Amino acid sequence: MFEVARTDGIANVEFLNHVLDGLTAQHKALNPKYFYDEQGSYIFDQICDLKEYYPYQAELSLLPKIAAELNVILQSEQSVVEFGAGAVKKIQPLLSLIKSIKNFTAIDISGEHLRSACATLQAEFPNIDIRAVEADFCKPVELKSEVKENRLGFFPGSTIGNFTPMEARRFLSNAKQSLGANSKFLIGVDTKKSPIQLHHAYNDAQGVTAQFNKNVLERINRELDCDIDVAKFEHYAFFNVAKGCIEMHLVSLVEQSIDIDGVEIKFDVGESIHTESSYKYSPKQFEALASDAGWKVEKTWLADGDMFSAFLLSC
Repeated sequence: MFEVARTDGIANVEFLNHVLDGLTAQHKALNPKYFYDEQGSYIFDQICDLKEYYPYQAELSLLPKIAAELNVILQSEQSVVEFGAGAVKKIQPLLSLIKSIKNFTAIDISGEHLRSACATLQAEFPNIDIRAVEADFCKPVELKSEVKENRLGFFPGSTIGNFTPMEARRFLSNAKQSLGANSKFLIGVDTKKSPIQLHHAYNDAQGVTAQFNKNVLERINRELDCDIDVAKFEHYAFFNVAKGCIEMHLVSLVEQSIDIDGVEIKFDVGESIHTESSYKYSPKQFEALASDAGWKVEKTWLADGDMFSAFLLSC
């Protein structure tokens, strides 16, 4: 494993270490959390508006119904904690309809984007105490004492699918630790469906998903002072039937080498960087996954045509 104690001119040493680890591995890969710098978060907001990208609209159609039901279930004062909050668009139906919510903590790795979104949200909901926390939500997050008991975790957008099943169990266990005893967790999960439909969702006609995928290389250029020719890589996404997930890759179109902090990294023609997986779960599969992490499924919601699912977990 690469470890860089100090690198002149490079502020994000952890990012550098992870990039070097991933690109010098036998099978090159990058962690999908690095998609979400300010530019990547902006592009992902555009993806959510695409007609091909069904998860956003399918989940959005469920949220008012879910919020109305939770308003009945959650009678005592609630603190909501959203993991991977991004543009905080999906929390709005909950804040509008669940009267017991008194404060909202948004956690995301992209701090500047998050702070801007939370400032806008605070103006819309002046009676709710809103906080932005810049942190890696994959790890346990220590919440301030002001975030009282009766915590409701919120993890929308099927982001749980970006983890392998083992990583997903670890995340659910870490979230349980962060939220504390007697908490609940509302989580969005993409369902299994036609491989053709899945293919279109990750290969949109406008090429926005391709732009999003390639932005991770642009980020390496920006933050690690590199000169990768992004045009020499092609976006490639497909449904891996055996694993039950979409895989996204960046495929080298030519034989080439790139230099990152003095480390030469070679690519053969057709060699790829695995940038993301998106696992799809049936309700029964996800219930088993949650149970393994110490959660119990209280309630399940399915969008029209079973296009998307949401689960209320308790511990």
